[in-house]
Amino acid sequence: MIESLTTILRRSSCQSRAHATLLLKSMLGLCRCAEGRAALVGHAAGIPVVAKKILRVSQVASERAVRILHSVAKHSATPGLLQEMLQTGVACKLCLVLRAECGVKTTETAREILRLHSRVWRSSPCLSPQFQLSYPTAS
Repeated sequence: MIESLTTILRRSSCQSRAHATLLLKSMLGLCRCAEGRAALVGHAAGIPVVAKKILRVSQVASERAVRILHSVAKHSATPGLLQEMLQTGVACKLCLVLRAECGVKTTETAREILRLHSRVWRSSPCLSPQFQLSYPTAS
């Protein structure tokens, strides 16, 4: 199922906000279990296609994409996945969420992901200096 949802999200322009939101809602439901998260992480385009929807489609779609990434980052984080998330721009997108006018819950979820992996991401050359300044510290 994750394979199909990822393919649809990747191939379609998702100009319809409702369409993208429904696809992300389905993906979020699947990522609540270990098998769904493993399928998303195992798909080569899984993480990038979810991250691409943040701040591009709608506020609801952004919130769902951040929740999907939170589920993966909290329960399925491996060194390889964290590097992939950094290289595909997930950490930068999450920093943008902190600066953008997203909902409080979305901002807090993004902040939690960044704090969870601050030791790996904080000093990365993949983060521009402007994002390193806004990066939350682990407390």
